[in-house]
Amino acid sequence: MKHTETELLELKKAISDMWSLVQSQLEKAKTSLLTGDEELARVVMSREKRVNAFELKIDSDCENYIALYSPVAIDLRFVLSVLKINKTLERIGDFADGIARFVLETDGHNQHLQLLKELKIEEMFNCVLEMLEKDKLALEEENTALAGVVFTIDNKVDDCYSDAIQVLAKHITAHPEDVLYSLNVVTLLRKIERIGDHCNNIMEELVFYLDAKVLKHQKTAQDKDTE
Repeated sequence: MKHTETELLELKKAISDMWSLVQSQLEKAKTSLLTGDEELARVVMSREKRVNAFELKIDSDCENYIALYSPVAIDLRFVLSVLKINKTLERIGDFADGIARFVLETDGHNQHLQLLKELKIEEMFNCVLEMLEKDKLALEEENTALAGVVFTIDNKVDDCYSDAIQVLAKHITAHPEDVLYSLNVVTLLRKIERIGDHCNNIMEELVFYLDAKVLKHQKTAQDKDTE
């Protein structure tokens, strides 16, 4: 095996490890949010530095590979995709940290766990976690056929978000004393919805790497065509 191939495999292993760490962070953030487990929220926040350190290391490895080997074609697409996916995973990690902070810093959170059930936040979380897992599987198996699955799940996340906002609006009307907490929940819902968007972006990068197709902005263009 060539030295360049070995380094590419090491890059793939590194981004897979980063992926697993971020998935773990998101799982723990979900559990802490839905159960009010403050200790678990602290664990998420304490591990955020590991996510950031991972991102910096992978960035450096990608830049060094490009500088040393001047890759072309699929190898170049792979390294460029890893750079972007790495940054996106770090952002998802930031959202997990933000959700953990919500658990610790939002007054009255444990008194509103039933409201979170009514908003179907667990369903939203499960969707974005499934998207992230499908993305990872697409990389491991080099299978972009999973793109359609990921994009479909993201539509479900968007629908859940819209439904939750409507439920929350009714809750504020019925319980005006909860307005501050409810506004914080809007921010929380937005974080989860954005995680779904980031999972979409990861799949777009994988399609670019494996199929040399650019999907970015295509949905926007198609939407304009139908207006």
